[in-house]
Amino acid sequence: MQIRVAVSARHAHLTEATIERLFGPHHGLHRLRDLSQPQEFASEETLTIAGPAGQISHVRVLGPPRHEDQVEISRSDAVHLGIDAHARVSGDLHGTPGATLIGPCGELLLTHGVILAHRHIHMCPTDASRFGVHDRDVVAVLIDSDQRDLLFGDVVVRVSA
Repeated sequence: MQIRVAVSARHAHLTEATIERLFGPHHGLHRLRDLSQPQEFASEETLTIAGPAGQISHVRVLGPPRHEDQVEISRSDAVHLGIDAHARVSGDLHGTPGATLIGPCGELLLTHGVILAHRHIHMCPTDASRFGVHDRDVVAVLIDSDQRDLLFGDVVVRVSA
């Protein structure tokens, strides 16, 4: 059986207050393209993440706004930034490191919320039933591509309408 796969090396989920701090008062995110999850989108807005050892520009902000700021980066990004981030399931932010977020209208020292997002698949309940999995199950995913097959282990299933 097949399911659509999308990859994001790095991105940020921000609160409305942080969006206004970085992009200006009363600023709302501008939809660039829809994501596979209903109501979720990549915005036109990007920011810079700065850590003790470096910074990364043009990090995409995803919408809609969240209740808590969360920045998802790769392990190589963490090394480049000098941040000791660990793999976490999205939303599990307790005890995580922070970074400085820089936008065109300001910056914010994020005290926590930087994670290496644990590999995961977003599935609607219908797809989860079809695959025989439940929310938070851990599976392996085979990417079957022309002479470039790849097997991802320890992939967390996230089921939501």
